[in-house]
Amino acid sequence: MNVPEISSPRYGSHEQLVAPARARAEIWRLLAGLGIVAAVVIALNLALLIVISAIGSYEWAEAFLSGSSPLSMLVLLSSFAFVTLGVRLAVRRLHQRSLASVLGPLGQSVAQFWVVLRALVVLGVVITVLPPYDMGAAFVPNLALSTWLLFLPLSLGAVLIQTSAEEFLFRGYMQQALAARFRSPAVWILVPSLLFGIGHYAPGTAEGNAGLIALWSIMFGVFAADLTARSGTLGPAIALHFFNNTVALLFISLPDSLSGLALFHLPYDMSDTGILRQWLYVDFAIMTVSWLTARLALRR
Repeated sequence: MNVPEISSPRYGSHEQLVAPARARAEIWRLLAGLGIVAAVVIALNLALLIVISAIGSYEWAEAFLSGSSPLSMLVLLSSFAFVTLGVRLAVRRLHQRSLASVLGPLGQSVAQFWVVLRALVVLGVVITVLPPYDMGAAFVPNLALSTWLLFLPLSLGAVLIQTSAEEFLFRGYMQQALAARFRSPAVWILVPSLLFGIGHYAPGTAEGNAGLIALWSIMFGVFAADLTARSGTLGPAIALHFFNNTVALLFISLPDSLSGLALFHLPYDMSDTGILRQWLYVDFAIMTVSWLTARLALRR
């Protein structure tokens, strides 16, 4: 199959990620690969649930995996390594590629990760010191500072596992496989981003905010895909995702779920269509500024 190389100057660097996928760019391979990823994730999560159920009851295991305590959050976030393993098996078996080729050149990936992360940390500090100094109500303490600091190294590692796994799947495997088959960014940026948004659609928890949160996730996917195509590695997208989830999971989280490692909780939940919805619109703006900051840091 002969698919033209990416010709857009802004996305010229993407070619170093896409080129290894061109030899086996059939859509059936991508679909079969996603099937492998799903099978690995389901099987290993089921095994994890069985192991944890052996400690207590099945109901207790399900409650434990809600992420409401520090230990359960560490287990839950670390289990995203199953996604990375699934991607590794898929690209090896169906595309004769290595997982490293999905990431991009290691040295360049790491360097770009740190460049973007440093810029985002500076942006985060600036946003923190500017008013307003709360989100409409006082934050609710969750973990004692000493406990939070004790867990912090493990927490950061677990968030990195979770965010890198999602980037390997969506901005790595899926985006590269589609770009190897279709020249238009409308396909290889939007399709993975839409699937990423669908994966974050949770009407049972978010209720009236579910659509808005899914839209936020789609926009995040577009921004991460753009950074990946501009930089030629997954480093910047992982940095953007890691920074966002570190703030949302380790500093100030919603109390519904995935809240066990946070220093503070917000005083309202994910379904709040009043204050939270207003802040979701603000978060759209902050996400856009974060994307532009990452581009500025990369000078792309």
